[in-house]
Amino acid sequence: MFSGKRALVLGVANKRSIAWAIARRLAEGGAQIAFTFQGERIEKSVRELAESVSSPLVTELDVRDDAGIDRVFGEVADVFGGELDILVHSVAFAAAEDLEGRFTDTPRDRFWMAIDISAYSLVATARAAEPLMEQAGGGSIVTMTYLGGERAVPHYNVMGVAKATLDSSVKYLAWDLGQKNIRVNAISAGPVRTLAARSIAGFPTMEAIVEERAPLRRHVDADDVGAAAEYLLGDGAKNVTGTTLYVDSGYHAMGM
Repeated sequence: MFSGKRALVLGVANKRSIAWAIARRLAEGGAQIAFTFQGERIEKSVRELAESVSSPLVTELDVRDDAGIDRVFGEVADVFGGELDILVHSVAFAAAEDLEGRFTDTPRDRFWMAIDISAYSLVATARAAEPLMEQAGGGSIVTMTYLGGERAVPHYNVMGVAKATLDSSVKYLAWDLGQKNIRVNAISAGPVRTLAARSIAGFPTMEAIVEERAPLRRHVDADDVGAAAEYLLGDGAKNVTGTTLYVDSGYHAMGM
């Protein structure tokens, strides 16, 4: 279903990443995929995964660097003939110490860092993708959010505030870009066992509560999120934008 489509995937760290589960679905559907990585620590892992799907581009990106964003999208334009159909934004970060104690104690600099990396990066990369998607006749953008942006989840803290900012950004981007046939959506997944999840204090408890109280009584995995993204990024969702799709076994519907 993605034959001839060109995608850029941000946020792959290793084979357990949600971003990789999505990229694998895109590749199986026939898409060409470019990847970014952040820092030397994960470069080797990302390059190996990218090679397995014959990626034409693997490049470094720090989403806080506007010049770096411009460079990456220039490289994407070069390898994809000036066009882009799909952008997967799976980028988030908060200092580990801010996911352990009280939200009240979050210092100003780390508060803004979490929002910059986790939310503003969607705005910045969507803006850079806009002319390439317009040239392609339209496009689709998907980002990853979480219920902690809507409700207080113990220990999620500043990341929840960042996700709330991200959620609102999705809606405003959908309005701005819709006239160019560019769709913007989010996936709100339940707790998924990724490398990033390990930094959240009490993650096993979060996972156990979802399994106990969600209507389907089970946790979700990265491939479940990949399947949801496959739908949102495909033509079957051509009239879906500004939307959050929950992949959490129904946990978000419960009051307690």
